[in-house]
Amino acid sequence: GPDLKVISTLSVAFDHLALDEIKKRGIRVGYTPDVLTDATAELSVALLLSACRRLPEAAEQVKSGGWTTWKPLWMCGYGLSDSTVGIIGLGRIGQAVARRLKPFGVRKFLYTGSGPKPESAAEFGAEFVPLTRLAEESDFVVVTCALTPATQGMCNKDFFGRMKKTSVFVNTSRGAVVNQEDLYNALANGQIAAAGLDVTTPEPLPTDHPLLSLKNCVILPHIGSATYATRSTMAVLAANNLLAGLRGEPMPHELKL
Repeated sequence: GPDLKVISTLSVAFDHLALDEIKKRGIRVGYTPDVLTDATAELSVALLLSACRRLPEAAEQVKSGGWTTWKPLWMCGYGLSDSTVGIIGLGRIGQAVARRLKPFGVRKFLYTGSGPKPESAAEFGAEFVPLTRLAEESDFVVVTCALTPATQGMCNKDFFGRMKKTSVFVNTSRGAVVNQEDLYNALANGQIAAAGLDVTTPEPLPTDHPLLSLKNCVILPHIGSATYATRSTMAVLAANNLLAGLRGEPMPHELKL
Protein backbone atom coordinates (compact mmCIF):
# COMPACT_ATOMS: atom_id res chain seq x y z
CA GLY A 1 0.00 0.00 0.00
CA PRO A 2 0.93 3.71 -0.13
CA ASP A 3 1.98 3.69 3.57
CA LEU A 4 4.71 1.08 3.10
CA LYS A 5 7.97 2.48 4.48
CA VAL A 6 10.15 -0.54 5.26
CA ILE A 7 10.48 -4.12 4.02
CA SER A 8 12.39 -6.69 6.06
CA THR A 9 13.02 -10.02 4.33
CA LEU A 10 14.12 -13.22 6.09
CA SER A 11 16.64 -14.12 3.37
CA VAL A 12 19.96 -13.25 1.75
CA ALA A 13 18.38 -13.09 -1.71
CA PHE A 14 16.06 -10.33 -2.89
CA ASP A 15 14.97 -11.56 -6.33
CA HIS A 16 11.40 -11.85 -4.93
CA LEU A 17 11.20 -8.06 -4.45
CA ALA A 18 10.17 -5.52 -7.09
CA LEU A 19 13.31 -3.44 -6.56
CA ASP A 20 12.60 -0.82 -9.24
CA GLU A 21 9.23 0.02 -7.68
CA ILE A 22 10.70 -0.10 -4.15
CA LYS A 23 13.52 2.28 -5.14
CA LYS A 24 11.10 4.66 -6.88
CA ARG A 25 8.96 4.89 -3.77
CA GLY A 26 11.92 5.30 -1.42
CA ILE A 27 11.10 2.18 0.58
CA ARG A 28 14.00 0.83 2.67
CA VAL A 29 14.85 -2.86 2.55
CA GLY A 30 16.48 -4.99 5.24
CA TYR A 31 17.84 -8.49 4.56
CA THR A 32 19.82 -11.21 6.36
CA PRO A 33 23.19 -12.00 4.70
CA ASP A 34 26.19 -13.51 6.53
CA VAL A 35 24.14 -15.24 9.24
CA LEU A 36 22.98 -18.02 6.89
CA THR A 37 26.29 -18.55 5.05
CA ASP A 38 27.55 -21.49 7.12
CA ALA A 39 24.24 -23.36 7.24
CA THR A 40 23.72 -23.01 3.48
CA ALA A 41 27.31 -24.07 2.73
CA GLU A 42 26.89 -27.17 4.96
CA LEU A 43 23.69 -28.09 3.15
CA SER A 44 25.39 -27.58 -0.24
CA VAL A 45 28.10 -30.08 0.75
CA ALA A 46 25.50 -32.53 2.12
CA LEU A 47 23.53 -32.30 -1.12
CA LEU A 48 26.66 -32.78 -3.22
CA LEU A 49 27.62 -35.90 -1.26
CA SER A 50 24.04 -37.23 -1.37
CA ALA A 51 23.95 -36.90 -5.15
CA CYS A 52 27.45 -38.13 -5.97
CA ARG A 53 27.32 -41.12 -3.60
CA ARG A 54 23.66 -41.89 -4.44
CA LEU A 55 22.56 -41.83 -0.79
CA PRO A 56 18.75 -41.47 -1.19
CA GLU A 57 18.78 -44.16 -3.90
CA ALA A 58 20.87 -46.48 -1.71
CA ALA A 59 18.66 -45.91 1.36
CA GLU A 60 15.62 -46.76 -0.76
CA GLN A 61 17.25 -50.03 -1.87
CA VAL A 62 17.57 -51.09 1.78
CA LYS A 63 13.84 -50.46 2.34
CA SER A 64 12.67 -52.08 -0.89
CA GLY A 65 14.75 -55.27 -0.58
CA GLY A 66 17.17 -54.32 -3.33
CA TRP A 67 20.12 -54.96 -0.99
CA THR A 68 21.07 -58.58 -1.65
CA THR A 69 24.46 -60.25 -2.17
CA TRP A 70 27.60 -58.10 -2.48
CA LYS A 71 28.28 -56.83 -6.01
CA PRO A 72 31.49 -54.85 -6.70
CA LEU A 73 29.92 -52.05 -8.79
CA TRP A 74 26.50 -51.86 -7.15
CA MET A 75 25.57 -48.34 -5.95
CA CYS A 76 28.96 -46.92 -7.00
CA GLY A 77 29.17 -43.17 -7.41
CA TYR A 78 31.84 -40.48 -7.71
CA GLY A 79 34.19 -39.12 -5.04
CA LEU A 80 35.72 -35.72 -4.36
CA SER A 81 39.31 -36.90 -3.94
CA ASP A 82 41.54 -35.58 -6.76
CA SER A 83 38.56 -33.89 -8.44
CA THR A 84 37.99 -30.49 -10.03
CA VAL A 85 35.20 -28.43 -8.47
CA GLY A 86 33.64 -25.51 -10.34
CA ILE A 87 31.84 -22.86 -8.31
CA ILE A 88 29.45 -20.49 -10.05
CA GLY A 89 29.47 -17.37 -7.88
CA LEU A 90 32.41 -17.15 -5.45
CA GLY A 91 30.58 -14.94 -2.96
CA ARG A 92 30.07 -15.55 0.77
CA ILE A 93 28.38 -18.93 0.29
CA GLY A 94 30.59 -20.03 -2.64
CA GLN A 95 33.72 -19.40 -0.57
CA ALA A 96 32.25 -21.21 2.44
CA VAL A 97 31.47 -24.23 0.21
CA ALA A 98 35.04 -24.27 -1.20
CA ARG A 99 36.45 -24.00 2.33
CA ARG A 100 34.50 -27.11 3.36
CA LEU A 101 35.28 -29.10 0.21
CA LYS A 102 39.03 -28.45 0.22
CA PRO A 103 39.79 -31.01 3.02
CA PHE A 104 38.11 -33.73 0.91
CA GLY A 105 41.20 -33.70 -1.31
CA VAL A 106 39.85 -31.60 -4.18
CA ARG A 107 42.68 -31.14 -6.69
CA LYS A 108 41.54 -27.89 -8.30
CA PHE A 109 38.91 -25.18 -7.87
CA LEU A 110 37.54 -23.19 -10.80
CA TYR A 111 35.08 -20.32 -10.47
CA THR A 112 33.12 -17.97 -12.64
CA GLY A 113 31.11 -14.81 -12.02
CA SER A 114 30.82 -11.18 -13.07
CA GLY A 115 34.58 -10.74 -12.63
CA PRO A 116 37.68 -12.23 -10.98
CA LYS A 117 37.97 -12.05 -7.17
CA PRO A 118 41.70 -12.65 -6.55
CA GLU A 119 41.49 -11.98 -2.77
CA SER A 120 38.70 -14.52 -2.28
CA ALA A 121 40.18 -17.06 -4.71
CA ALA A 122 43.69 -17.05 -3.20
CA GLU A 123 42.67 -19.20 -0.21
CA PHE A 124 41.71 -22.07 -2.52
CA GLY A 125 44.08 -21.37 -5.42
CA ALA A 126 40.87 -21.05 -7.44
CA GLU A 127 41.13 -20.08 -11.10
CA PHE A 128 38.71 -17.62 -12.73
CA VAL A 129 37.44 -19.13 -16.00
CA PRO A 130 34.61 -18.58 -18.50
CA LEU A 131 31.39 -20.51 -17.84
CA THR A 132 32.01 -22.83 -20.80
CA ARG A 133 35.41 -23.92 -19.50
CA LEU A 134 34.03 -24.43 -16.00
CA ALA A 135 31.37 -26.75 -17.46
CA GLU A 136 33.91 -28.72 -19.52
CA GLU A 137 36.55 -29.27 -16.82
CA SER A 138 34.61 -29.64 -13.56
CA ASP A 139 33.78 -32.99 -11.98
CA PHE A 140 31.39 -31.15 -9.66
CA VAL A 141 29.56 -27.89 -10.41
CA VAL A 142 28.12 -25.97 -7.47
CA VAL A 143 25.85 -22.99 -8.17
CA THR A 144 25.88 -20.36 -5.41
CA CYS A 145 25.32 -17.15 -7.39
CA ALA A 146 22.52 -14.59 -7.07
CA LEU A 147 19.60 -14.69 -9.50
CA THR A 148 19.94 -11.73 -11.89
CA PRO A 149 18.95 -11.15 -15.53
CA ALA A 150 22.51 -12.28 -16.40
CA THR A 151 22.27 -15.58 -14.49
CA GLN A 152 18.66 -16.49 -15.32
CA GLY A 153 18.58 -19.80 -17.26
CA MET A 154 22.39 -19.80 -17.37
CA CYS A 155 22.60 -23.56 -16.76
CA ASN A 156 20.94 -24.73 -19.96
CA LYS A 157 21.25 -27.29 -22.76
CA ASP A 158 24.55 -25.85 -23.98
CA PHE A 159 25.96 -25.83 -20.44
CA PHE A 160 24.94 -29.41 -19.58
CA GLY A 161 26.09 -30.55 -23.03
CA ARG A 162 29.61 -29.38 -22.22
CA MET A 163 29.76 -31.18 -18.85
CA LYS A 164 31.40 -34.58 -18.43
CA LYS A 165 29.19 -37.68 -18.36
CA THR A 166 30.61 -38.41 -14.91
CA SER A 167 29.99 -34.95 -13.45
CA VAL A 168 27.56 -33.91 -10.73
CA PHE A 169 25.56 -30.65 -10.70
CA VAL A 170 24.42 -28.96 -7.47
CA ASN A 171 22.25 -25.84 -7.13
CA THR A 172 21.57 -24.13 -3.80
CA SER A 173 21.07 -20.61 -5.19
CA ARG A 174 17.76 -20.03 -7.02
CA GLY A 175 15.77 -22.39 -9.23
CA ALA A 176 15.54 -19.97 -12.14
CA VAL A 177 19.32 -20.06 -12.71
CA VAL A 178 18.63 -23.51 -14.23
CA ASN A 179 16.60 -24.46 -17.30
CA GLN A 180 14.86 -27.43 -15.66
CA GLU A 181 13.73 -29.03 -18.91
CA ASP A 182 17.34 -29.04 -20.14
CA LEU A 183 18.51 -30.45 -16.80
CA TYR A 184 15.89 -33.21 -16.98
CA ASN A 185 17.06 -34.19 -20.48
CA ALA A 186 20.72 -34.17 -19.44
CA LEU A 187 19.99 -36.44 -16.45
CA ALA A 188 17.58 -38.76 -18.28
CA ASN A 189 19.95 -39.21 -21.23
CA GLY A 190 23.04 -39.82 -19.11
CA GLN A 191 24.65 -36.61 -20.34
CA ILE A 192 25.63 -35.89 -16.71
CA ALA A 193 25.81 -38.34 -13.80
CA ALA A 194 23.63 -36.74 -11.15
CA ALA A 195 22.16 -33.53 -9.75
CA GLY A 196 21.27 -32.18 -6.33
CA LEU A 197 18.83 -29.27 -6.04
CA ASP A 198 17.71 -27.34 -2.98
CA VAL A 199 15.88 -24.83 -5.18
CA THR A 200 13.42 -25.29 -8.04
CA THR A 201 10.91 -23.45 -10.21
CA PRO A 202 8.23 -23.31 -8.93
CA GLU A 203 8.53 -23.91 -5.20
CA PRO A 204 7.10 -26.21 -4.02
CA LEU A 205 7.77 -28.42 -7.05
CA PRO A 206 4.60 -30.31 -8.16
CA THR A 207 4.76 -33.96 -7.06
CA ASP A 208 4.29 -35.11 -10.67
CA HIS A 209 7.23 -33.06 -11.99
CA PRO A 210 9.48 -35.08 -14.38
CA LEU A 211 12.62 -34.36 -12.31
CA LEU A 212 11.08 -36.26 -9.39
CA SER A 213 10.87 -39.43 -11.51
CA LEU A 214 14.66 -39.61 -11.85
CA LYS A 215 16.83 -41.75 -9.57
CA ASN A 216 19.89 -39.57 -10.24
CA CYS A 217 18.31 -36.32 -9.03
CA VAL A 218 18.13 -35.42 -5.33
CA ILE A 219 15.66 -32.61 -4.62
CA LEU A 220 15.28 -30.91 -1.23
CA PRO A 221 12.55 -28.41 -0.20
CA HIS A 222 14.72 -25.24 -0.04
CA ILE A 223 16.22 -25.97 3.39
CA GLY A 224 19.64 -24.33 2.87
CA SER A 225 19.42 -22.13 5.97
CA ALA A 226 17.24 -24.54 7.98
CA THR A 227 19.10 -25.04 11.22
CA TYR A 228 17.37 -23.97 14.43
CA ALA A 229 20.21 -21.60 15.34
CA THR A 230 20.39 -19.98 11.90
CA ARG A 231 16.64 -19.41 11.54
CA SER A 232 16.53 -17.92 15.03
CA THR A 233 19.39 -15.52 14.22
CA MET A 234 17.72 -14.61 10.91
CA ALA A 235 14.45 -13.81 12.69
CA VAL A 236 16.15 -11.55 15.25
CA LEU A 237 18.09 -9.74 12.50
CA ALA A 238 14.95 -9.28 10.39
CA ALA A 239 13.12 -7.82 13.40
CA ASN A 240 16.01 -5.47 14.22
CA ASN A 241 16.19 -4.35 10.57
CA LEU A 242 12.47 -3.58 10.63
CA LEU A 243 12.56 -1.68 13.94
CA ALA A 244 15.59 0.39 12.87
CA GLY A 245 13.91 1.18 9.54
CA LEU A 246 10.71 2.34 11.24
CA ARG A 247 12.72 4.58 13.59
CA GLY A 248 14.58 6.07 10.63
CA GLU A 249 17.89 4.69 11.93
CA PRO A 250 20.58 2.72 10.06
CA MET A 251 19.60 -0.95 9.75
CA PRO A 252 22.01 -3.69 10.87
CA HIS A 253 21.79 -5.02 7.28
CA GLU A 254 20.24 -2.72 4.70
CA LEU A 255 20.11 -3.36 0.98
CA LYS A 256 21.63 -0.32 -0.76
CA LEU A 257 19.33 0.47 -3.67
